[in-house]
This record gives sequence, structure tokens and C-alpha cells, in this order.
Amino acid sequence: MANTYSQIYLQFVFSVKYREGMIHKDWKDELYKYITGIVTNNGHKMICINGMPDHIHILIGIKPSQSISDLLKDIKANSSRWINEKRYSKGKFEWQEGYGAFSYSQSQLKDVITYIETQEEHHKKRTFKEEYIDFLEKFEVKFDEKFIFKELA
Repeated sequence: MANTYSQIYLQFVFSVKYREGMIHKDWKDELYKYITGIVTNNGHKMICINGMPDHIHILIGIKPSQSISDLLKDIKANSSRWINEKRYSKGKFEWQEGYGAFSYSQSQLKDVITYIETQEEHHKKRTFKEEYIDFLEKFEVKFDEKFIFKELA
């Protein structure tokens, strides 16, 4: 888009279905590269990506030419298909429905990057659910806890 200038930084957080620890350390770096390719191919800039066996954080410099929901649908659908085709998971791999999207200014990026890069440290002290609720409260997002995560039946 000619004469369109933007500076939009979003952190996306989403989990494996039922918050199962299915992202294995042996292939997580390949997954992160694959997701980075999806982001880049859609015209956005991957700034940082990391996660835990049950969830992922990605920080993106996003262009306004694509909706957030379309980008996340693309990331989740294609990465889960890729994981299943590679047979990295013992069972069928799926992402949980929904995601968190949190915006930041350029002056906050260094702290957000550090936070994402040090996920392992954060999760020695608190669960993903506690972390996610903390994000929602910090960003003053109204939510009903019973709809945050789909529980295994």
C-alpha cells in the first residue's frame, strides 16, 4: 500500500489444545523457523519467538494489510498441519482455539523480547494459565475464566 506507514508491534500467545505439552525440544526450533516463514511470507516481521511444551509466544511487527485473525488462522492451521505431516507428535497435534494479542510500543520491545526469550525461567515459578490470566488482567481485557481454556474431557 503506497503511502501507508505503520509501527504496530503485537505479541501473540496461544496454547496447544488442552494445554498438553506436545511441543518437543527436539523439533521446537524447526517449528519456530516454520512459523517465522509463515509470518514473513505474509509480509510481517518476526521479532521474537519462543515458548514451552504447551504454548508459544511470538512478537511480530505487523503490517496493516492483513487482519490479525487471518494471520493467526494461517499460522495455526499451517503449523499444526506441518507438525502432523512430519509426525513429530504421537497423537494428532492441534492448537487451542483462540489466542491472546497484546500491543506494545517500540520503547517496550527490549523488555518483551527478554520476557519471551526467558520463558523457561518464568515457568519455573508459575503455570501458563497463571501467566495468561496475568496478561489479560495487566492489559485490562475482560474475560470469563471458564472460557479461557478448553479442558480435556
